[in-house]
Amino acid sequence: MGWPLVGETFHWLFQGSNFHISRREKHGNVFKTHLLGKPVIRVTGAENIRKILLGEHNLVCTQWPQSTRIILGPDTLVNSIGDLHKKKRKILAKVFSRGALETYLPRLQDVVKSEIAKWCSEPGPVNVYVSAKSLTFRIAVRVLLGLKMEEKRIVYLSKIFEQLMNNLFSLPIDAPMSGLRKGIEAREILHACMEKIIEEKMQKQQSDEYYDAFDYMLISAKENGNELSMQELKETAVELIFAAHSTTASASTSLILQLLRHPAVVEKAQIELESEGLGYEAHSSHRCSGKENGLKGPLAAEHEEHRPLDAEDTLLMNVNGTVNCALDENEEARCSRSHIPCLTLEKLSHLRYIECVVKEVLRFLPPVSGGYRTVLQTFELNGYQIPKGWSVMYSIRDTHETAAVFQRPEIFDPDRFGPERDESKTGRFNYIPFGGGIRSCVGKELAQMILKTLAVEVIGTCKWTLATEKFPKMQTVPIVHPVNGLHVHFNYA
Repeated sequence: MGWPLVGETFHWLFQGSNFHISRREKHGNVFKTHLLGKPVIRVTGAENIRKILLGEHNLVCTQWPQSTRIILGPDTLVNSIGDLHKKKRKILAKVFSRGALETYLPRLQDVVKSEIAKWCSEPGPVNVYVSAKSLTFRIAVRVLLGLKMEEKRIVYLSKIFEQLMNNLFSLPIDAPMSGLRKGIEAREILHACMEKIIEEKMQKQQSDEYYDAFDYMLISAKENGNELSMQELKETAVELIFAAHSTTASASTSLILQLLRHPAVVEKAQIELESEGLGYEAHSSHRCSGKENGLKGPLAAEHEEHRPLDAEDTLLMNVNGTVNCALDENEEARCSRSHIPCLTLEKLSHLRYIECVVKEVLRFLPPVSGGYRTVLQTFELNGYQIPKGWSVMYSIRDTHETAAVFQRPEIFDPDRFGPERDESKTGRFNYIPFGGGIRSCVGKELAQMILKTLAVEVIGTCKWTLATEKFPKMQTVPIVHPVNGLHVHFNYA
């Protein structure tokens, strides 16, 4: 249990993932330690984790730091328990239904195209992790919340949200200059902004063209006999950004990293895109926002330097592959030379190998290392008594690394999820990047759709090279991300 009061906290902070690996090798899949002033039980292995995840509301309940509860709000989905959690999850189920995802996909693809265009127009290397966070923030704001804002406003709110995220896990001391105070200040700014936008949004008559997550949520709430207050709407708006932001940015960065490391995987994915009519030769330009009324014209040189366009320059230019310029309202257009046509969920479902690549990224580098629970009643696990009131941390990463169902788990191998092998089909809790049970990630289908769309656009349109001599080391706390960033040169193929 380490030293008095501090336990093994310093060992944990300095050793990172090696802390848990060394203790698991010494003590087994269930061991106790003492971190951040509290006794903690670390749990690895499908059968052990199964009992934890299926014991929600009975044996255990969700546990977030007090600072997280204060900043996000005690009644948000991540912090709610019991009947409140069930009610909120039921409302949000419609937000992430197949019908809703189909509605989001065209706009999502436009945002991805626009972001990749920025990457390819950069004269120097792109810090992929920073850019991925920008991408996922824009997806949350534009696709989920349906908000249309000027570029300067988006950049400003992105910085405010980053301030909230940086202080989400801080000491619960509300004092000037404290992390908690900074997080609360960021929340209040976001709430003020969201309230104004929500009021404007609710006054406007809903168009049949596009339903965002807010529209689906309001419809679902009414269907279930609930009226959401402005406070609930503001908290949900911030929570939706929180849910879509950091973990998906982490997974997006890990996806690019693995594509860099494994050119054979890229080649196989490109062959699949060609076979499904999404290759270089298969299509001329398509725009996915539903506004196909752009003008057409030639591009002077294939490698002409990209420039920002005016609203009058909303063009669709044919260059071998083509150039798409997707213009969102109140935003500067960015030139995209993507030839990929508008995707659908059905088309994505045909990309079996790319789905395997995404699954393997989430197995090999799960964005979240695990989850915390508080023990509600003493119970037995793997021959040990788990005391009431203690914290339990179940490990996603360790379970993926040690599950016997995975052949050579240390190797990045998308084919392990292919139809011939499908190593994840044996044992429900060997593969748990999105958790499990009643608290499994409610937005997991959206996250996978984002990753597949990014994979299609990057693999189908880009060439890339690592800008540093070596690949970066990966840090696993609080989420997986490259130490000092992942710096990459992007160009259109």
